[in-house]
Amino acid sequence: MARLTPLPPGEWPDSMRDAFAPLRPADARHPLPETKGRPKALNVLGTLALHPELTKAFNTFNGYILFSSTLAPRERELLVLRVASVRQSAYEWEQHRVLAADAGLGPDEVERIAQGPDAPGWSPLDRAMLSAVDDLIGDAEISDGTWQALAAELDEQQLMDLVFTVGAYDLLAMAFRSFGVELDEDLLRK
Repeated sequence: MARLTPLPPGEWPDSMRDAFAPLRPADARHPLPETKGRPKALNVLGTLALHPELTKAFNTFNGYILFSSTLAPRERELLVLRVASVRQSAYEWEQHRVLAADAGLGPDEVERIAQGPDAPGWSPLDRAMLSAVDDLIGDAEISDGTWQALAAELDEQQLMDLVFTVGAYDLLAMAFRSFGVELDEDLLRK
């Protein structure tokens, strides 16, 4: 049940245009997602419209995570979906299932993410990334064994981006659940 009532788009303050601009970084490494015919995320966006200044600050960070990170989109979505699963964030899970398909994760892989790093079929890097999410959410630190597995395949910037990606989406999961952001009708139909 919603604890904060999302503003409908017609009631968004003018400052929301500036608040959303950082989600389209000029230095994007990764393609921006197709928007036509896709879920619009109006419950999240309408909730964020309640606080444009905060939204702009967070979107600057999140725009980097989504589109300029040194991690590949598939790796990002693997991390985000594991956070959503561990944190039981239905909104984050459903929204990123759509983005995961764009990033090349198949439906069977998406379902295995919820099973975690011990599910059969993961590559060593995928397993280590899923373990890193569990470590960070559980202990706020990646274990030595998981770090070694990650460091065997990722450079320092990618390792840093991994930690910040998990942190960003852990924060969003907390916000979505605490604010009671409800699934949008168009998201339920996907």
